[in-house]
Amino acid sequence: MAEHKQGEMDISVQESTFNGFMSFVTKSVVVILVFLVFLALVNG
Repeated sequence: MAEHKQGEMDISVQESTFNGFMSFVTKSVVVILVFLVFLALVNG
């Protein structure tokens, strides 16, 4: 079994996936909040 050495693994793919996920979550939350405000205004 290989010895683990911290900081040697290439994590660019994981970072890219995480950044994409965070972007998706942020945009989704904004869309949901806008939709809720719209519902509140329409239902008066």
